[in-house]
Amino acid sequence: MQATLTQLCFAERHERLRFRTALFLYALVIIIGDIPGTRADVGQYASGVVLHSFGYGVLALLLFSGIAGGMGRRAVLSVLMVAAMGALDEFIQSFLPYRRGAVSDWLVDITAAMLVAASLYFLWPRMVAAGLKKSPL
Repeated sequence: MQATLTQLCFAERHERLRFRTALFLYALVIIIGDIPGTRADVGQYASGVVLHSFGYGVLALLLFSGIAGGMGRRAVLSVLMVAAMGALDEFIQSFLPYRRGAVSDWLVDITAAMLVAASLYFLWPRMVAAGLKKSPL
């Protein structure tokens, strides 16, 4: 079981699956987050900053690990994609009477993505090597 999980997390052949998982989770964020009252209910347990940081940080991780290419390409594309996703989320919220779109939330999304991507830029090759038991690049 652990070998299968390690392969899903680190193997190149599962990059597309990780990328699609990020898109699926983003769709869930949009759908569930736009249900009336849901955000207020979740807000009792976690602030908006925590939710945005964690949610978009996870998306950045999945996107980074799901994009083929070098570390720089992965970092830039994952941050740009999270920026676009966050902007779309806030844009949609601006049309809902029970939600509000906020530039500050979007900036938290981007900051989380940048921190995750910058960390993975340096750590990903070692993580893959350790996970798959091979020498780092």
